[in-house]
Amino acid sequence: MSDIASTDHALAAPATPAWITLLLATACGLIVANLYYAQPLIGLISADLGMTPGAAGLIVTMTQIGYGTGLLLLVPLGDLVENRKLVLCVMSVATIALVGLLLARNSVQFLACALCIGLGSVAVQILVPYAAHLAPEATRGRVVGNVMSGLMVGIMLARPVSSLITYVSSWHVVFALSIAVMIALGIVLARALPARQPAPGPSYGGLLRSMVHLVRTTPVLRRRALYQACMFGAFSLYWTTSPLWLASPTFGLSQSGIAWVALAGVAGAISAPLAGRIADRGWSRPASGIAMALAAIAFLLTHIATPGSTLSLALLIAAAVVLDFGVTANLVLGQRMIYVLGAEYRSRLNGLYMATFFVGGAMGSAVGAWAFAHGGWTMASWIGFALPVMALLYFTTERRPA
Repeated sequence: MSDIASTDHALAAPATPAWITLLLATACGLIVANLYYAQPLIGLISADLGMTPGAAGLIVTMTQIGYGTGLLLLVPLGDLVENRKLVLCVMSVATIALVGLLLARNSVQFLACALCIGLGSVAVQILVPYAAHLAPEATRGRVVGNVMSGLMVGIMLARPVSSLITYVSSWHVVFALSIAVMIALGIVLARALPARQPAPGPSYGGLLRSMVHLVRTTPVLRRRALYQACMFGAFSLYWTTSPLWLASPTFGLSQSGIAWVALAGVAGAISAPLAGRIADRGWSRPASGIAMALAAIAFLLTHIATPGSTLSLALLIAAAVVLDFGVTANLVLGQRMIYVLGAEYRSRLNGLYMATFFVGGAMGSAVGAWAFAHGGWTMASWIGFALPVMALLYFTTERRPA
């Protein structure tokens, strides 16, 4: 496809071709997976690099720090720099870092590369607002939902896929395959995506300063970010602690068994396109309440049967699907609401939204690991239940539109 340098209005006028939506969804899934490949492998990686058990958590932490930094410093550039070129440049950071990670011979080199992988993976959060720019207003929720379904599938598949690949080969193969995928994907995106040049705006410094103003003056952004911070905190807590419970003597599952359980959670990603269509019909408010309630119910399901029984395992899998369904739906509903606030600062809004709930996710992982160590699944799951309940209670204070 030839380059199309045009305004947002011109790009958004025609319906987005289905193949571009599919390409963007696939790209988001493949890129974001780089954040999660290492999570189930930290024991093997830390042992190979001679890291102490206490330091092993840095493998995930450094990636998260890089991603959070990129959300605040790189994603806003989508309101200033031609989007296709920006995506390819940011992707190249992740690709080079993956090569460095594969060649790392000590923990310092590995952790530095992990930081840069997180930084480069924010390309997905440039692609999502880009998809919103391409879509006409009437179908914007559906397009964003379809793209986000690809992103969520990437998040949910990354852990079990890396576990299964490592089970039959080694963790090095996981990252070698990812390098090949990133190179091929970059070539395809460079050839297929239309260019999008934002309207003239402030300098980079002004761009960053304006983000403080957006937070202060945009109540919709603050609310939706806090709702999703609680939801993503519950999501991260579940996926941090449930593998520990499954590997414990209560269930006694192997690494491959845990990977197959994690695959079931992917079914929850179907809520993304559904939520987008619901948002396009103007039903975001009731759908948000239902999504938060589903996330809370998911944790209650895990307390019905005797721990370790077949029924308990089945309910734990069902809880994963219900939780992922609710979290994904609420994410898309929130994005749909903030994307209508203004095309000229859509990337900045997205960066702030994602950065806020990403902090919630990081806190959920940390609190979940601590709670499981001190009180097992019982303590961790009740904290997980409390997080979407908090979001739901705050949601009830939201003023209804006239």
